[in-house]
Amino acid sequence: MSSPAAVVSGVPMPRHPPDFSGSPPPPPLDETAAVEVRELPLGTRFRLQGEITPLQQAFLTLHGFLVFDRVASPEEVNTALAEIDRVEAELLGAGRQSVNGVPLWFGPDPDGNEYLYRMGFSSQYSPWLSQFVHDERFEPVRRLVGADARIGEREKDGVVFNRYVNAPNSLRPNLGWHTDSLRDVFYTFKVPGPMLNVGLHYDRVRPQDGGLRLLPGTHTQGVWGTLFRKLQFVSQAADRHELAVETWPGDLTVHDGRMWHRVDANPVQGWGSLRRSMYVPYIVDAVLEKHEASPTPLYLRVFDAVVRWRAARARRRPRA
Repeated sequence: MSSPAAVVSGVPMPRHPPDFSGSPPPPPLDETAAVEVRELPLGTRFRLQGEITPLQQAFLTLHGFLVFDRVASPEEVNTALAEIDRVEAELLGAGRQSVNGVPLWFGPDPDGNEYLYRMGFSSQYSPWLSQFVHDERFEPVRRLVGADARIGEREKDGVVFNRYVNAPNSLRPNLGWHTDSLRDVFYTFKVPGPMLNVGLHYDRVRPQDGGLRLLPGTHTQGVWGTLFRKLQFVSQAADRHELAVETWPGDLTVHDGRMWHRVDANPVQGWGSLRRSMYVPYIVDAVLEKHEASPTPLYLRVFDAVVRWRAARARRRPRA
């Protein structure tokens, strides 16, 4: 079971603090200078202000994503990670296997201990996280999704926390190519409108460290490209057109879920490969809250069966 987080100068410290000691990121774009969106490199970093600027909106429309420079402070990064460590210990102690019908994915960590790789509804167990995701600084992002958008803490999968570790018995070293619109395309044979994923990133991730990969511009593809450009969740090979999204602790990203994206494995093994992110659900659909009696959707049952099989096999495998 996880040990309680330490506290340094009043800030809870996670078991594996992120590295803030490296070189700082390039400064965010100075938008006071006249520039055309097509002239900007794909690695452009923006500053989150009181409103999404026309240039930021144009970049999102053209490429399908945005990266905002260090929206969360180092203290907030450490507190969020420590909160997830605490919640993990609480769920393990209670023997929980799911929350509101959404499975919890536990598996062995590099030391052979039980580790929570993915959890939905994380803010439901953390008042601090709930207050944090509702902070006023994120209002421009909410309005970007829609004027009436809300944070669905108890809808869909809630606030999702992901942790990726590359180890011989790891449950989640990577995630294959996929789009988030597959289900809608099968039901309607139409590509849905914009589906914006809002993520907060808690580790320094360089291109050589694996991490989020995007195929810029594929958010505008048609039905054929959405269904058949790659094998959903199976294809993992690098694409010559992919962009490695480089992040520093505290960065916020927005990417259109209709585009092809994956999470590449870190070639390093052990705790040095750890990468953590949190995705906040901004929802414009009709309210459909989940609760403890909510059934597990069929597609999640299939995924969960595969994940639990992999976890059981990893627990039986001798450690190197």
